[in-house]
Amino acid sequence: MGIYGLGIIGACMFAGCFLGNLLGAALGLNSDVGGVGFAMVFFILIQVYLAKTGKKLNPKTEGGIEFISALYIPVVVAMSMNQDVYSAVASGLVPIISGILAVIIPLLTIPLISKLAKD
Repeated sequence: MGIYGLGIIGACMFAGCFLGNLLGAALGLNSDVGGVGFAMVFFILIQVYLAKTGKKLNPKTEGGIEFISALYIPVVVAMSMNQDVYSAVASGLVPIISGILAVIIPLLTIPLISKLAKD
């Protein structure tokens, strides 16, 4: 199965990561700051430009872009979750215990809320 539109998305990602690395260096960090966000802004600007000029993409290219766009949010959530887990483990016990309690307490209140809803 071919996924069309990857060249456009790849160029936006390259430009976004480059700008994110420049911003990170300007802030004194050794990381990409907002590169994926910049890439999505560039991608949206390209789509707006094409719509305003009346230029249309190949339907297969549009389908490929929609497919990649659907993957964007889950990938970013997974990446940020990975960073959060690393930060929690590196910071000590308090973030780990807080995270565990933030999951267990709502799970324990489900039966109570369910019982109250029936009454």
